[in-house]
Amino acid sequence: MELDYLEIVAAFMVLFAVIDITGSIPIILDIKSRGSIIQPIKATLVAFAIMLAFLFGGKPLLGLFGVDISSFAIAGSFVLLFLALEMVLGIEFFKTETTSEGSIVPIAFPLVAGAGSITTLLSIKAEYATVNIIVALALNMLIVYLVLRSTRLFERLLGPTGIHVLRKAFGVILLAIAIKLFISNTGIQLGTTP
Repeated sequence: MELDYLEIVAAFMVLFAVIDITGSIPIILDIKSRGSIIQPIKATLVAFAIMLAFLFGGKPLLGLFGVDISSFAIAGSFVLLFLALEMVLGIEFFKTETTSEGSIVPIAFPLVAGAGSITTLLSIKAEYATVNIIVALALNMLIVYLVLRSTRLFERLLGPTGIHVLRKAFGVILLAIAIKLFISNTGIQLGTTP
């Protein structure tokens, strides 16, 4: 398999929007303020391991239930749609429980490697080569690690308004990706009218 840089960038953008580690900075700061010790490397490696396990083992698991990747990708497009609507409109569809347990729960799972991320991985597997997804995922995990190491710095640099704007911008991108994922897996053809 050959690396395709366009696929890597596309998969990276999808995963970056879904993982939304910058949008999670306030949650991470709240967890830290409650006395939890967050180990960035541990949280990142655990999240990466969970996501790789689903990337490689997700298809056989779906096979047990008689579901193909295209059907799962369509279902994933709906999850992405609701995640995007959450980001753009500020409406909470998915409830997130936060505890003070630290690096693994809730940072690695479900904050980074949550339902949206796992669904997205399985969904984009129908679109992109696995090697390109792994590279995109590894790049995202590098960003997760860097953000976890410097949450307070990001908060000072971006401020509440900057984080809010970033979240909205990636929400719109994610919305477009959800629609593309739905269309490409249903066979619907969009044409231009004369």
